Amino acid sequence: MTPAPHPQNASPAGETVVVGLSGGVDSAVAALRLLEQGYDVHGLFMKNWEEDDDADYCAAAADLADARAVAEHLGIRLHTANFAAEYWDRVFTHFLAEYRAGRTPNPDVLCNREIKFQAFLDHALWLGADRIATGHYARLALDEDGARLHLCADPDKDQTYFLYLLNQEQLRHSRFPLADLTKAEVRRIARHAGLANAAKKDSTGICFIGERRFRDFLARYLPPTPGPIETPEGRVLGEHRGVAYYTIGQRQGLGIGGLADGDEAPWFVARKEPVRNALIVVQGGEHPLLMSHEVEGTQLHWIAGHPPGPLPYPCRARLRHRQALQDCQLLSYDGSTCRVAFEHPQRAVTPGQSIVLYRDDECLGGAVIAQAA
Repeated sequence: MTPAPHPQNASPAGETVVVGLSGGVDSAVAALRLLEQGYDVHGLFMKNWEEDDDADYCAAAADLADARAVAEHLGIRLHTANFAAEYWDRVFTHFLAEYRAGRTPNPDVLCNREIKFQAFLDHALWLGADRIATGHYARLALDEDGARLHLCADPDKDQTYFLYLLNQEQLRHSRFPLADLTKAEVRRIARHAGLANAAKKDSTGICFIGERRFRDFLARYLPPTPGPIETPEGRVLGEHRGVAYYTIGQRQGLGIGGLADGDEAPWFVARKEPVRNALIVVQGGEHPLLMSHEVEGTQLHWIAGHPPGPLPYPCRARLRHRQALQDCQLLSYDGSTCRVAFEHPQRAVTPGQSIVLYRDDECLGGAVIAQAA
């Protein structure tokens, strides 16, 4: 691809912005808003997964067609880039290694750091852009202390949980044009602007892999390894397909009923033991083995580049996307690990997922959950 030249006539904002156009309504409205603000806007469609032979999941072509329609409607140039190799090397190999180890990773978090805000950023700068923009629901503040990431206006759509691994360089080059909008307002703007994807359904699949049966997809790379489903006391209740296919707190798909001499309360996954290849289950969604007061994290990252303050540090946290912020205290940290105590017990804390820390509405950073107690 030949790099795009810098615009001959500078825009009122004096900057060229490349928007990651996915084909969805969020990125389309992000591009529209930047145009209205006077930026010189380009779009870039990222292909980050090589499609397989299953036509049901070959959504990339349709998404590209939608992105092209948006770019044509807005009158902006659309670039394309294939980051499939980067995604495989930087995200997917880690994803598989975590599942093999019995943990449940969050590929969207790593994808944002390595692909959407690194490979994409590098490519956009090569094209001649000053910065990039996406349709993420988050708010960015820039001041003399650097870049700060804050909650957006729509609590149901806030995506700061997925952005906590971004660093100062990535954030300084980024824009989030949807920060002050709700999803309903985004769709209303899209309809008013005549965008054909105004009513397009939101994607809910794994980052760049799509909306497919996850267990079937994972089985292509991690073959089934059957083992026992046990109670904490060691009573065998059935057989699982492989601990990689289950997550803490899972209820569906266990294939076991009530005990003959017990009640009919539903069973939940409480623990995975990959060394023994055993799945430990308990009855009742509030069973003590499902509840935790403390979390230990690893791969600790601070957005500001340094810890927030002296210990113990009162803050709030999320253990999963869309969870209400939970009161907690940061008890300890070093260069890569931390320990957090919650005011109220947390259910189904899952190793491999992330604990993301907040001060008021500012996202401070976070860590990968190593274990809970």
